[in-house]
Amino acid sequence: MHIREIHLTPVAFRDPPLLNATGVHEPWALRTIVEVVSDEGISGLGETYGDASHLRLLQDAAREVTGVSVYALNELYARVAASVGTGVFTDQHGLTGAGTNQKTVDAVFAAFETACLDIRGKAEGVRVADLLGGPVREAVPYSAYLFYKWEAHPDGEPDRFGAALDPEGIVAQARLFADEYGFQSLKLKGGVLPPDEEAEAVRALREAFPSLPLRIDPNAAWTPATSVRIGNDLAGDLEYLEDPTPGIEGMAEVAAKVPMPLATNMCVVTHEHLPPAIEQRAIGVLLTDHHYWGGLVRSTQVAALCDTFGLELSMHSNSHLGISLAAMTHLAASLPNLAHSCDTHTPWQDGQDVVAPGALRFTEGAVPLPDGPGLGVELDRDALAVMHEQYEKCGIRRRDDTAYMRRFEPGFQPKHGHW
Repeated sequence: MHIREIHLTPVAFRDPPLLNATGVHEPWALRTIVEVVSDEGISGLGETYGDASHLRLLQDAAREVTGVSVYALNELYARVAASVGTGVFTDQHGLTGAGTNQKTVDAVFAAFETACLDIRGKAEGVRVADLLGGPVREAVPYSAYLFYKWEAHPDGEPDRFGAALDPEGIVAQARLFADEYGFQSLKLKGGVLPPDEEAEAVRALREAFPSLPLRIDPNAAWTPATSVRIGNDLAGDLEYLEDPTPGIEGMAEVAAKVPMPLATNMCVVTHEHLPPAIEQRAIGVLLTDHHYWGGLVRSTQVAALCDTFGLELSMHSNSHLGISLAAMTHLAASLPNLAHSCDTHTPWQDGQDVVAPGALRFTEGAVPLPDGPGLGVELDRDALAVMHEQYEKCGIRRRDDTAYMRRFEPGFQPKHGHW
């Protein structure tokens, strides 16, 4: 069974004004929907970034992989690598670590690999999780992803989530998500306010939710000294501290002096980063992400390597739609050493999606594996058409949180080892 054709559809969907260390989310989030069709007429789905430079790499690769067997993942990877050449895709918002050539190849390959696994699952009548070794859990726990945010985009109407610019606002946001989705753990996106104010928000969450695991992610906005001080100040309140400071060396310095493990999706983002991070004991938790770790199969290999060296696993999230949520759920279900709830941006979609409703749902903060074969989700083609039209009209072709923030705060500077 071989790849007969590939359809790439860039889409845009509404995104709230979520604040982070590099600025604020623009009104539209971008993704690319990948549909691979086999010579037997079976379609498989993938989802990846929507930035124009990444879309061009996908288009180049699609021409090269047409005709490859959906079982020949090694050949698929080699052809993607050849099409990318020495190219490097770097996200403009800077929240997923530095771009490298290997990370770029892995990111382009991942969307096609996911679609091929979806085809294989449908052809064989099994779920993608079964192709990854079989599920060790039938439902995957996710964490509420809390953000400091404005009430509305400056030129738009207030959204239903409201403003969250202080501990009270963060706690109210957490209650909303806990009530609607049943989340059993909470993550705060930091790097926005001075560290002591963000620590106050963590303590407010601890008071409001005394039994739930908590984590904070400043996106490397703090210095090592501040990371150590805040980390010790929050001893007993955090299950882990995510990317408080830049770089493997900085993280190693902090890790030696705080009581909780450090987690990352910024300083260890490709295979070449693992040896120095392990050698320096820089992290205790890797936030894997199949979108840039080379797809689902390679992510299971990274997970096994982490298990060998005693690293725990969680999962990183970016603004995504249901195809990615399904793929994340199948992967997480098949990882025995996944020790923490995964991240997800799903609540911020507020019902927007390109998959037909019903296959994905949250039950007490967890997503049960879809029942159907493959990924278990199908395209809602009407919704896909609407989101593609939104892409054509929105005018955004790459996510740039800093440039958008500077429209309203001209002197804004991204926070990198700032506090």
